[in-house]
Amino acid sequence: MINHDTIIALATPSGSGAIAVIRLSGNDAISITDKHFKSVKSNKALTKQKTHTIHLGHIVEGKKTLDEVLVSVFKNPNSYTGENVVEISCHGSAYIQQEIIQLFLRNGCRMATAGEFTLRAFLNGKLDLSQAEAVADLIASDNEASHQIAMQQMRGGFSSEIAKLRSELMNFASLIELELDFSEEDVEFADRTQFKALIERINFVLKRLIDSFAVGNVIKNGIPVAIVGEPNVGKSTLLNALLNEERAIVSEIAGTTRDTIEDEISIGGIGFRFIDTAGIRETKDVVESIGIKKTFEKIEQSKVTIYLFDAEQNIDKLDVVKFEIEKIKNKYPQKPLLAIANKIDKLNAQQTHNLKSQILNVLLLSAKTGIGVDELTKVLLELINTGALRNDETIVTNSRHYDSLLKAHEEVQKVKYGLETGLSGDLMAIDIRQALYHFGEITGEITTDDLLGNIFANFCIGK
Repeated sequence: MINHDTIIALATPSGSGAIAVIRLSGNDAISITDKHFKSVKSNKALTKQKTHTIHLGHIVEGKKTLDEVLVSVFKNPNSYTGENVVEISCHGSAYIQQEIIQLFLRNGCRMATAGEFTLRAFLNGKLDLSQAEAVADLIASDNEASHQIAMQQMRGGFSSEIAKLRSELMNFASLIELELDFSEEDVEFADRTQFKALIERINFVLKRLIDSFAVGNVIKNGIPVAIVGEPNVGKSTLLNALLNEERAIVSEIAGTTRDTIEDEISIGGIGFRFIDTAGIRETKDVVESIGIKKTFEKIEQSKVTIYLFDAEQNIDKLDVVKFEIEKIKNKYPQKPLLAIANKIDKLNAQQTHNLKSQILNVLLLSAKTGIGVDELTKVLLELINTGALRNDETIVTNSRHYDSLLKAHEEVQKVKYGLETGLSGDLMAIDIRQALYHFGEITGEITTDDLLGNIFANFCIGK
C-alpha cells in the first residue's frame, strides 16, 4: 500500500478564517513547493534548508502572487508521516486556499484521501495501528476524559502493554516450537512452571483490559441518562437547569414534551448525554402515546435512569411513588436508578423529613431554583467508575481492539487448559499462534488492505 507520490490537502477546517494550513507529504513535497515559493529573506532553496524550520515568503504562479505565507519544512524521516512534509500557513480566504491547492495539483501533487497522512505514518513505522486510531479519537474528543484516554493511547500506553505481552508469549512459543523439532528425544525447553505463571499474568491483564471497555466505551460516546416520570413534574426544567440554557419547552400543560430531547454536557471531565422524555401516564392521545413508547426505549438504551416526581403533589401519596420506583427497578434491575424529588422548595421541614424517611436515598431538588442540582451532578459522577481514569490506567475504547482482546483471551484460556491437562506441545502451539495473531491485529503487525481501508476511511481529509 506504500505510495510515494506527493499528496496535498487542507489540514484546517474548510471555510473562511484567520489562517488556513495546507499540508503536503511525499518524496517531492519540498521540491514542488520550492518551485512556487519566493522567500522574502533568503535566496536559499527550501530543499537546502534545515528540517523543522519556518520560512516567510510568497506563493507565486509565474508573475502572479497568490498570497504571503509561512512555509514549515519537515524532512524525512523526522516528520509526522516519515516522508518529506511541507505545511503552508496562508490567509484563511476560501479563494486563496483553493488557488494554492489547485496550483500544486497542476504541478505534481494529488489530493489526499481520508486519513492518508496518518496511514502513511503507520506504513512508515511512525505510529502503530492503535496509535493511529487514537489520532482520530483525539480529534473527536469533546471532553477531558475522552481526551485523556486518546492521549494515553497515542503516546503508546496501550500498544506497549500489548507488545510486552506478545513478546513474552512469543519467546515461550519459540521454545515450544523448538521442542517439536526434538519430539523424538522427549525434551522440554519451555519451563512449564514459568509458562503457567506467564499465562496467568496475561490472563489477568487481558481480563482487566476487556473489563475497562465498559467504562471506556461510555466515556468515549457519552453516558446516556434518561430523565423519566409523570407529566408536568419538571423533567424539562431539570434538563434546562443541567444544561444551563432553555433547551426544552417548559409549560404548565401536562404532556408538553411529546418526543425525546437530547443534549450533552461535561461533568467533571465526563460527557453525559441527558434525554428528556415524554411523561409516563395513561393517555388516548396517539402522538403522546408514541412519545411514551419512546420513553421506555430510551430507558432501555440509557446507562442511568433518573425518576423525577413532584414532591409537593405527592407528599401525601408517597406509597404510589415508591411503587413506581420499584416497578422501574424490577424492569431494569441492572440499571442505576436515581429517585429525585423535585419542587422541594414548596415543602416545609416536617414534610421534607417524612419524604427522606420514607424513600431511601432520595435526592432533594428544585429544578426551578437550582437547589440540589450540584448534588445531582456529584452523584452522577460517583456512579461512573473513573478510578482507572484517575490512575492513568489503560482503558479500551475501540470496538475493534475489544473484539481482538476477547479472541486473544479465548485462545489464552485454551493454552491455560492445555497446561493444566498436560496437552502436547504441538496442539498448544496452535492456540499460542492464534493468541499471537490477535495481539498483532491490535497493533497492526498483522493487517489487511480491507482493514486499513475501513479504519482510515473514517478519518478527516488532511489528517
